[in-house]
Amino acid sequence: MHLDYFSVIDTGRARSNNEDVVQVDEALALAVLADGMGGYQAGEVASDMAATTMREHMTQWLADPGAPRLAADTAQALMRSAQEANRKVFEAANSKPEWAGMGTTLVAAMVMNDRLWIGHIGDSRAYRLRGDRLEQLSRDHSLLQEQLDAGLITPEDAAKSVHRNLVTRAVGVEPEVLLEVREHDIQAGDLLLLCSDGLSDMLPDARIEAVMCAESELEAMGRALVQAANDAGGRDNIAVILVRAKGGAATAGRAWWPFRR
Repeated sequence: MHLDYFSVIDTGRARSNNEDVVQVDEALALAVLADGMGGYQAGEVASDMAATTMREHMTQWLADPGAPRLAADTAQALMRSAQEANRKVFEAANSKPEWAGMGTTLVAAMVMNDRLWIGHIGDSRAYRLRGDRLEQLSRDHSLLQEQLDAGLITPEDAAKSVHRNLVTRAVGVEPEVLLEVREHDIQAGDLLLLCSDGLSDMLPDARIEAVMCAESELEAMGRALVQAANDAGGRDNIAVILVRAKGGAATAGRAWWPFRR
């Protein structure tokens, strides 16, 4: 299966700095997005460190000819890479006063043996557009989601909540963290979206779906999503990765690239 990628980051309209990072490795069929948090520049350090560590760890795993390649092994490799990212961010956060308390969300998509693996920590999200239907593949690790699951608030209340950005799980905050990993089928024509909450907080899923369905090219689609989030207020950095699955053999592309703005 051939995969096409496009990624874009925008600072939004309320922030002067950027704490979002995306990294795409076409050779690994891996895309990683991180949304940092912390004091001055600390969020940028955490997100970059986490995304880089995860990509490097997965590169080493796939380069090992003796490493097993069963489905459960892919999930375990992703979880180990996230734990290594957590260790590095946690140790760095405790090494400098200006980095104290820094952390980051993380969401990753990897295609292996024509299966899709989604792993996430925090409230950065993964969606799949199949035909004209958008489905959220990740489930936020957030106080708001816990309140929704417990029936304490309604979706209408959640849309107006002041607690939208309180995550219950993040990379680098505790010595250990668990990457939630799920396996999904992937078909030719599927379109994956990874995004930070700078997009999902600004736009309801129905609006995201409409913007994606209105564009056929990945670059136009990605830039339209960013523009829509900014038009809705742009209260945070906006990071987007789009991945389109196409039939046929994969073609050579760029090995990997990091992207921040």
